[in-house]
Amino acid sequence: MSVSTSTRTASHSDAASLPTPTQHGSDLGLLALRWGVGLTMAAHGSQKLFGWFDGNGLDGTAEFFAGNGYSAAKSMAVVAGLTETLCGLGLVIGLLTPLAAAGIVGIMLNVIAVEWGGGFFGPAGIEFELLLLIAAVSLALAGPGRFAADRLLPLPVLRTHRLSHCVAAVTLGAAAAGIVLVTLRS
Repeated sequence: MSVSTSTRTASHSDAASLPTPTQHGSDLGLLALRWGVGLTMAAHGSQKLFGWFDGNGLDGTAEFFAGNGYSAAKSMAVVAGLTETLCGLGLVIGLLTPLAAAGIVGIMLNVIAVEWGGGFFGPAGIEFELLLLIAAVSLALAGPGRFAADRLLPLPVLRTHRLSHCVAAVTLGAAAAGIVLVTLRS
């Protein structure tokens, strides 16, 4: 009797460690969300940095920042372009996901602050930026899922998904946005 109980317990614990179909669906959903947000942000960043995808490049982006009251407009163009590109690609591969999402949170909060007077809908509205902001916060809080480079990182603290770290990352992104808005925008 004890043999069958231990066999049953071992097979039960092995089955409990296997992912369920729901877990696979959640992981695939997170992967799709990471790719959608990440590729969108990386494309926007490459528009700013290189003028790809009908973008304005660094000079045009710097003019945009200067026109919206940002001092050090050229530096802001570089920072925004690099943040969007690198954080977007970080989300695509699932690398340092909470920090990648935090970078996008900071960028989107700045964009929303600039476009706030344009209403919610329309060409000058904030609905698209708000959606990207909420998606980035959601990814930071939910984690990257199993199909992510985060799972391959050497330090256990970087591989694990802890809510406190994710909340700290989102808070960092929001604080960085606030600092930029207060110090670099007139």
